[in-house]
Amino acid sequence: MRDKFHLLLVDDDADILALLEDFFRKHGYQVSAVADGAAMFAALELATIDLVMLDVMLPGEDGLSLCRQVRETSTVPVIMLTALDGDTDKIVGLEVGADDYVTKPFVQRELLARVKAVLRRTMEPLRAPTRSECRPMLSFAGWCLDVARRELRSDKSGVLLLSGGEFDLLLAFAEHPQEVLTREKLNQLASGSSRDAYDRTIDVQVSRIRRKLEEDPKNPAVIRTVRNGGYVFTAAVTR
Repeated sequence: MRDKFHLLLVDDDADILALLEDFFRKHGYQVSAVADGAAMFAALELATIDLVMLDVMLPGEDGLSLCRQVRETSTVPVIMLTALDGDTDKIVGLEVGADDYVTKPFVQRELLARVKAVLRRTMEPLRAPTRSECRPMLSFAGWCLDVARRELRSDKSGVLLLSGGEFDLLLAFAEHPQEVLTREKLNQLASGSSRDAYDRTIDVQVSRIRRKLEEDPKNPAVIRTVRNGGYVFTAAVTR
């Protein structure tokens, strides 16, 4: 992993930008700060950005719309910042491909912990593994999950873009095929955290993966729902 990650902060509140910019620089990050979507896309073109922190409430196009556009061409991790504590913003943020969300007002150290967790999940596989750490590519239902490159591809569809959260969840499924996994267990396997039992993160990400993976997402054959149990990955997996 690189010593200094580059964060892009997107918020129209100048005070919050200054606060976060100073905080993350003191913790060893390279930081760029912008106030709107146009500046965000310009920054993404000019530099290698490792993670975007994106406010939902922005002038012009909101953060949800911008996240959706980013996901059309990029797998850069995105953490949404939302001023609303309800589930709606969080669920919609996950639907458009965000990797995590933090509710304002937030504790800076909590945000730092979220940033570290997302970067660890998305960047750790990119370092050169030792011989004992090598994990083979996982093949199932015509798809190949390349752990080192964090890619999902098939001969028919080519490389399929997945957010960091979607990749981690799919990897958790593929490493535990034919096993009923609760939402709590999937959260633990995919993110190393234990969210509230009623958190919708897993359901939303499963829905997104099904739309990309399944021939008929309404009648899924690869990831099936187990009533009152969670989910089961039914495909045979070869390594």
